[in-house]
Amino acid sequence: MPSVKEMATNSWLIYALLSAVFAGLVAIFGKLGVKEVDSTLATTLRAFVMAAMLFVLCLFRFQNIQLTNISPRSWLFIVLAGFAGALSWLFYFQALKLQDASRVAPIDRLSVVVTIALAYLFLGEKVSVTVLLGASLVLAGAILIARG
Repeated sequence: MPSVKEMATNSWLIYALLSAVFAGLVAIFGKLGVKEVDSTLATTLRAFVMAAMLFVLCLFRFQNIQLTNISPRSWLFIVLAGFAGALSWLFYFQALKLQDASRVAPIDRLSVVVTIALAYLFLGEKVSVTVLLGASLVLAGAILIARG
């Protein structure tokens, strides 16, 4: 049985796995949702639901929210992440409207390869042989699925 310290050290993995499960559900629910709805409208509605849910979570989690404590640099990157996320979801929902979720989601997960490359180039993160091999497998899998 893992110790509390080991569990705390690996909590990132639990969060990452939960993220993967919910991302998979997004593909299924999104595919069902865009069947009879414009993909941009569906993405917009999803964004409103997300914003409302996260706002409520912030109210319960943080008693004293002070947006003024956020630096301008952090604001810039948070806003840029928001733009990138919005564009990602616009394209994702449009792809779901046009193709099976089982083909769209793996292509979308090429973001893993993009993230590894950008993290290396802009964040100076180390890329091991194991990470390169894993990224290559993700890329190969996406190519196989796209052709299938």
